[in-house]
Amino acid sequence: MRPVDPRDVQSREDLARFVRGLAQALEQHPEAWENTTLPRFLEAMSAWIEDMDGYFQNQGDAVPTRPEWRTFAEILSAARLYE
Repeated sequence: MRPVDPRDVQSREDLARFVRGLAQALEQHPEAWENTTLPRFLEAMSAWIEDMDGYFQNQGDAVPTRPEWRTFAEILSAARLYE
């Protein structure tokens, strides 16, 4: 399965495919992840959500006030590596 770019997630089905891809990526390449346990992943996800305004501003995007499917994918993707 080819990884889905979080920016391409537009629907519930896209998000489900993206999450499956994350699970496969972790299983196949855990060395590419900073946060390989559920507690570390969830802590990183929480921290990124608190700091995500800067990410969107650095990308030149508006900070979402209402999350979309893509926003959830970006959060999950960031939690792989965020410290």
